[in-house]
Amino acid sequence: MRYYKKKEEIDKRKADIQPIGESLKALMQAYRLDGKLSEVQLVQNWEKIMGKPIALKTQQLYFKDGKLFVRLTSAPLKHELNMSKSKVIEILNTEAGSNVVKDIVFL
Repeated sequence: MRYYKKKEEIDKRKADIQPIGESLKALMQAYRLDGKLSEVQLVQNWEKIMGKPIALKTQQLYFKDGKLFVRLTSAPLKHELNMSKSKVIEILNTEAGSNVVKDIVFL
């Protein structure tokens, strides 16, 4: 009889067990840090996403209120990226896996 009771207790504990990845995701959502983490990852992966030539001409990247501000050293590149702003936003949001970038401003 005692054996069954312990087995039930063990099964109860196993039901509460959750993979650490899921636990961390739930924690990030609970503290609303998942959006900020995505922003940081986009800034860190700018060179990989946009390519080395654009990354070399990028002076500064930062987020403010869902907008990505990009300071460039090349006026022609700034004009070219402004013309394809919606495509750049789409690429960045696809990379992030969610709608992180609401707008992008080239400075």
